[in-house]
Amino acid sequence: MMGTAAPRIVVAGLSGDSGKTLVALALLLAARERGLSVRGFKKGPDYIDAAWLSWASRAPARNLDTFLTAPDGAARTFARHAARQPVGPIAALNVIEGNRGLFDGTDAEGTHSTAALAKLLGAPVVLVINARKMTATAAALVRGCQATDPGLSLAGVVLNQVAGRRHADVAREAIERACGVPVLGVIPRVDEPDLLPGRHLGLVPPAEHSRIGGAAEALRQIAREHLDVDRLLACAAGSPSGAVDEPPQDGARVPHAPSRRVTIGYVSDPAFSFYYPENLEALEARGATLVPLSSLAGRSLPPGLSALYIGGGFPEAHAAAIAENRAFLDSLRASACGGLPIFAECGGLMLLANAFSWQGRRYPMAGVMPVDVEVMDAPQGHGYLVLSVDRPNPFFQVGLELRAHEFHYSRIVGPLPDTVCGVLRGTGCGGGRDAIVVDQAWASYAHLHAAGAPAWADGMIRAARGYRAKAGEPT
Repeated sequence: MMGTAAPRIVVAGLSGDSGKTLVALALLLAARERGLSVRGFKKGPDYIDAAWLSWASRAPARNLDTFLTAPDGAARTFARHAARQPVGPIAALNVIEGNRGLFDGTDAEGTHSTAALAKLLGAPVVLVINARKMTATAAALVRGCQATDPGLSLAGVVLNQVAGRRHADVAREAIERACGVPVLGVIPRVDEPDLLPGRHLGLVPPAEHSRIGGAAEALRQIAREHLDVDRLLACAAGSPSGAVDEPPQDGARVPHAPSRRVTIGYVSDPAFSFYYPENLEALEARGATLVPLSSLAGRSLPPGLSALYIGGGFPEAHAAAIAENRAFLDSLRASACGGLPIFAECGGLMLLANAFSWQGRRYPMAGVMPVDVEVMDAPQGHGYLVLSVDRPNPFFQVGLELRAHEFHYSRIVGPLPDTVCGVLRGTGCGGGRDAIVVDQAWASYAHLHAAGAPAWADGMIRAARGYRAKAGEPT
């Protein structure tokens, strides 16, 4: 694909809740309405914003996380999945939504920040500013970003939460005069709580939004009336050409799938929806046939599974329905007792617990892990997590270091059973430990990304084949 381009733009903010997601979604929908090929990307490990970007672009959104996958891995992910076009008039758009504030990373230098990712990808930045109760001060904030990193390509500003015409005019004039960058959008205060409703882990996922069609039209209207889409597209088209404009020639890095495949189930429903596309793709590339399962549908696990993957999600929001689904829970426990390899992350840990408590009620779960869990009103672990595998387990070699992330409001109640990982960074299950293992089942608060932890998919396939071999089946 010589001579291609991947027009791209980073939508960043000064902090969380600046309006980054609103602008990113509106821009993707507007570009699609114009017939452009679009892709969405999310900086950092967030699942929910990525789900919204997938919805807006009608293509799987990829996470770009330089901590989990290293900078080279993030650059390869973008290069492999970006929307492309021949050099010429713009026909494609890649929107990369930042996280937190523009320079917020893992240290005071902004390592692994949105700004660092933008420079890695050679992408211009549009800064979204929540301008509520400020005018000329917005110019000082923009000027501060320019001074913090003069090498960053700050292409423009979008003002959000603007009260009226005079508010917009004063802030625009101050920014353009003092900073020399254009204001490319002015979004009024949107008094629509149902547009992008939130709950304790962030936004409500699009699959659970009760008025998703109305949200789409409202976002398109915001783009039409309040964003200078032509100039935003021109900024994206002006991205400097570089290595990310050609897809990587690394097909040999993907293992050859054996002719005999293993069947791996994964719980995918409104309660459990946190899966990176790369994780599922890595299993398929190594020889897995994936079977989506539901914790809500009232059915037992199907026969023939060689392993089970349970991601995170919102089990507490669907607690009653899961607890009432005894056919599923009982078959899950029976399968675990029979040695089925199970890998559970965060919400999956809650599903495997004896029970979890939330808002004064206790909900019995599968009882695979000898723990009770309670859901609190504040995060119990949030951020990057680094584990050291220090005890034997079904999936990883002892001595391996795993980079992951965690974001959980739940915690384990009472004594912690035997675990197989020490926590080098983060919280995990508590007491400096993570990853409870019972027989062939693993449950932890760590969310792993296959691009940064290839040993995970290898371990899943190895455990699945071992389970088949013990059953006397060909592998």
